[in-house]
Amino acid sequence: MKKLNEIEIAQQLQTLDEWEYNDNAIHTTIEFKDFKDTFSVMTRIAFEAELQGHHPDWSNVYNKLQISLQTHDAGGVTEKDFKLARTIDQIILGEV
Repeated sequence: MKKLNEIEIAQQLQTLDEWEYNDNAIHTTIEFKDFKDTFSVMTRIAFEAELQGHHPDWSNVYNKLQISLQTHDAGGVTEKDFKLARTIDQIILGEV
C-alpha cells in the first residue's frame, strides 16, 4: 500500500468530518451518551476493521473514544486508513 503525501492526505480529509492529520496519522475523537453506547460502537468498528484487515489505534475513557489510523507497514497514512475512517463515520451515523 502506497503512503500518501500531505497534499493527498489534505484532499482526502476534505471528504471526512471531524478528522485531522498530525503525528503521521489521522485522528478523531467522538463523544457518546455513556459508556455503553461507546462500547457498542467500538464493537461494531472492531468487526468492520477485522473485515478490512486494518485495525485502529484507539482508547476509550467512559463516553469518549479517540481513534488514530495509520498503516504501520507503509510508515504513514494510506488509502486503507481513509477507507476505515469512512466506515467508522458511517457506523457513527448509523448507516452501517
